This record gives sequence, C-alpha cells and structure tokens, in this order.
Amino acid sequence: MILDKYLLRQFFPIFLVALSLFSFVLLLIDLFANLTRYLNNEVPVLRILQMGFFYIPQCLSFALPISLLFAAAYTLGDLHARNELACVFCAGIPFRRFSISLLLVGFLVSVFSFFFDDIFVIPAVKIKNDLSRRALNQFVTESDSDIVIKTRNGRLTYSVDYFDNNRKILNGVSIIEINENGEFVSQIRAHSAQWNENYWEFNNALVYKYEDGLLLVSPFVSDSSYNEHPDIFRRQSVNIDELPVSEARLLIDDLRSVGLPYFEEQADYYHRYSFASTSFIVMILSVSMGGRFRKNIMLMSLFTSLAAAVVYYVVEMLTMAMAGLNYIPAVLGAWFPVFLFIFIGFILLWSAKT
Repeated sequence: MILDKYLLRQFFPIFLVALSLFSFVLLLIDLFANLTRYLNNEVPVLRILQMGFFYIPQCLSFALPISLLFAAAYTLGDLHARNELACVFCAGIPFRRFSISLLLVGFLVSVFSFFFDDIFVIPAVKIKNDLSRRALNQFVTESDSDIVIKTRNGRLTYSVDYFDNNRKILNGVSIIEINENGEFVSQIRAHSAQWNENYWEFNNALVYKYEDGLLLVSPFVSDSSYNEHPDIFRRQSVNIDELPVSEARLLIDDLRSVGLPYFEEQADYYHRYSFASTSFIVMILSVSMGGRFRKNIMLMSLFTSLAAAVVYYVVEMLTMAMAGLNYIPAVLGAWFPVFLFIFIGFILLWSAKT
C-alpha cells in the first residue's frame, strides 16, 4: 500500500539515526564506567579500542528497542504536526490499520534480535569479557570448597571439603548412597580421592554398611563405580549470558542432573527468548500512545511510551527475580510481562480514536 511505504520511508531514517546515537551513547557509558580501571592497570589504547569493538553488537542489541520507540513516536508526531494524519483519517483509514506496517517492523526486528543475539552478540560479549579480564588481571579459580553434589537422580551424594581443580583431587570426601525408596545403603569416607582419567581412586577409604541390623565398617577398595567427572565439582565459572541457546540448555540440564541450583540459569534461558520480543512490545506501546493524543502528540506520545516501557522493564525485573528464586516458574517469570503488555498495547491501539 502506498501509505505503508510512505510511513516506512518516514520511519527508517529516524530509526537508523536513533540506533546509531543510542549505540554510541551505550558504548561511551561502558568506556567511562571502566576508564579508571583501565588507567590503573595501564591497559593499552589498542586493547581498549578492541574491547569497545567487540561491545558494539551488545550496544546495538540494547539500543534496538529504545530506537524503535523513539522513531515511532517521532514519526507519528511529525505526521500529526503536518496534518497528514488528519488526511489519512478523513480518507476513512483507521489508525490501527495505518500503523500496521510499524507493528510488522517491530515483529520482524524481534525475530531478527533473537538470532542476532545468539549468533553475533553472545560470542562478541564472551570475547570482550575475556579481553577485559586479561587486561585487568582478573583470574577466576575453578577450585572450590565445601561442595555438596547429588548425582544419579539423587541416589548418590558427594560431600567434599575442598576440590583442587589443577590436580583433580578431592579432599575430605564423604559419599552417601541411598536406594530408590530413600533408604540408606552405604557411606564411604576417605581422606582424599585422585581422578585417574576414568574414576576416582580413594586414599584410606572406609565404607559403612548395615548388615542384619548392624553397622559394619570395612576398608574400601576403589573401583570404576564412582566415575563422576571432575567438572561437576568445579566452581561454577560458566556464565550463561556467554552461551548460545543450545549450550545454555545443556548447562541447565547438567546443573539439574548433579543437584546444583539451576533456577536462575533456567530463568535467564527463557528470558533469552522473551527479551527478543521487547522490540515488538515497545513498538506496540509507542504506536498505541501515539494515537491517543490530539495536542503535543510528539512530546506526549514519547513521554507516555517511555513511561510504559519503564513500567514494563520494572515488571520484568520483578518476575525474573522471583523466577530466579524459584518463587514462580521460570517460564512465567520470563513471559508474563510480555503477554501482559502485548495485551495492554493491543487494547490501547484498538481503542485509539481516529
């Protein structure tokens, strides 16, 4: 339709300028937030520029929603100021029909945002974080202490005083085994255990078992029964934000299988999908607000759209925090704000006077 093409020609130049501007601002914010640390560690200028280059995809991802909101509000406000919207309404075209091309842009940008984040943003962020840690001399140890791990569907529980990741040694080991009914089967206690590429070899180990109602203690000879990989005892150093969707799913499955907390990672996993819909939501809010004012439409629609977007982000933060603490299901925490504000946006858009 001619009007759709005309609306998009008015929209895209503003959107591209806004995207460039907001991305540049985000890049400067990250630079100045870390500038003192860079100077204190005498980070070379070339390294700083390199980290900034790999942060650009993340800036573009963050700037997409606010750029869409600003461009839509500005475009509709400009058309109203030139009385072009009045001509559209006089032609009998309702506002919701006139703005459908903008909603389609918001939907397509949401789809693009998901794949852009998964393919480009996440690898770039990982590289940027690695460069930053090396530049600032931040080293993360993978050894850990006071570890409790459940494996084999909860039938085996490892309690370890300290895990030396470099030498693959468990110190102060206690392993409790229960049967499918939750009844005690045995307990192995050892001063230490050494990984031999296939299973754990225990030093000075004793095994406790009940036989005929009596608790018997005997030396334990290591065998291949206890073959849990050393990686499950490492300090959790993997950041789910640095993993693509497929690997994030595997991380959650691994955490669940060994009995480690996984609710926060699961909420972040579902948020990866729901966050992509933010562009569509802010577009609906911006367009629906733009059709509700007759005076100062540009200023009022921009202000109300920003206010609605802030409310959306606050609600999303609350539900994600509740999902991370397992107060509500992870799917609900990630998707409830999305469906709520899409519903509100369509109600406002449908009821807009033309």
